[in-house]
Amino acid sequence: MKAVYFDCVAGASGDMILGALLDAGLKLPELEAELAKLPLSGYRILAQPAQRGALRGTRVTVNIEKPSTALTSLHAILELLATSALSPKVKSQAAAIFKRLADAEGRVHGIRPEKVHFHEIGAVDSIVDVVGSVVGLGLLGIEALYSSPLPSGAGRVDVEHGTLPVPAPATLELLAMAHAPIQVGHQVQAELVTPTGAAIITTLAFFECPCLTLERIGCGIGARELAELPNVLRLWIGQLEEPSGGAMLLLECNIDDMNPQLYGHVLERLLAEGARDVWFTPIQMKKNRPAVMLSVLVPAALHHRAVDLIFRETSTLGLRVQQVERREAEREVFEVATSLGRVSVKVKRLGGVAISLAPEYEECRELALKHSLPLQEVYRIITAEASAQLLPPAQPSQASSGSIRP
Repeated sequence: MKAVYFDCVAGASGDMILGALLDAGLKLPELEAELAKLPLSGYRILAQPAQRGALRGTRVTVNIEKPSTALTSLHAILELLATSALSPKVKSQAAAIFKRLADAEGRVHGIRPEKVHFHEIGAVDSIVDVVGSVVGLGLLGIEALYSSPLPSGAGRVDVEHGTLPVPAPATLELLAMAHAPIQVGHQVQAELVTPTGAAIITTLAFFECPCLTLERIGCGIGARELAELPNVLRLWIGQLEEPSGGAMLLLECNIDDMNPQLYGHVLERLLAEGARDVWFTPIQMKKNRPAVMLSVLVPAALHHRAVDLIFRETSTLGLRVQQVERREAEREVFEVATSLGRVSVKVKRLGGVAISLAPEYEECRELALKHSLPLQEVYRIITAEASAQLLPPAQPSQASSGSIRP
């Protein structure tokens, strides 16, 4: 599994994350092609080599050619994402980042998230930073994200609300919401972690030290020169060796007083947070009330974030938590060329031998719409063609005398 570790030497911001991704091998034309799927214009991405101290990397600047005042509310940004041609995964992760930002801003100002106006966060450059970071991680094939503790910085920062202490209130709230480790009392007199950078990392990454087989390093260059240390964010990219199974937490709660329309939203939010599985079971509660049991399977590192999300997004007043052991079959994802188009296919292995495969649902669905074919027919065609390429030839069965062949 390919993973990335955010080495937050001098904090993190959206442009530093984008710069580190480009420095690690992300191609700017590929990034721009994906961002073109957003109904958003009036900007240009500049990526240039730069140096801070003894470290070289890539400095990204988003030049705004046509400022927009229509994208300052959470609703407007979510509508922008929903109407785009981006993949469902990118839409879900980017939306989760902006919802987390709205939650943090709402807590700081004492208002509901949907009433928040993002000001500088809602500007076009920050939308490009957030969506571009999610897109870039996907294009590089990153499946797991981890981060070092974040430095607090010190001093003051001038924003639209006036002069604020560092870390800015929204940044500090984002870190508190994620129970993120922070290096308190940092000596650098500057804002090191921006709200955008904090939202991206706390939404997508675990604060753990993974065991990686390093493949490459990307270095994102910050805007300012710092006297105390190089103003850079480094990405360490490599292969994460995960055991076939391991300890997980099962979170469960019984709900009998919530609008059923909300369950789908809860499921999407939990999966976007990193839950490995989410499911609902119809149950009967006291007083013969029909109810739903929500079950969520999460890594231990996601425990606090998942619990907080469940309490915020559902009506439950309590949760059951138990440790469970999970066993997984070996699997690998391939992109296969078929007569209908290129499709991602997950191959299941047993003892190193491929035994079955499954095409990616969303990609099959898009091909079904594109070719005006029934979805089950698309599955049949892709499964047959992918099997011929990826699975070993079927061995003829050795039937004994008198046996009946199926």
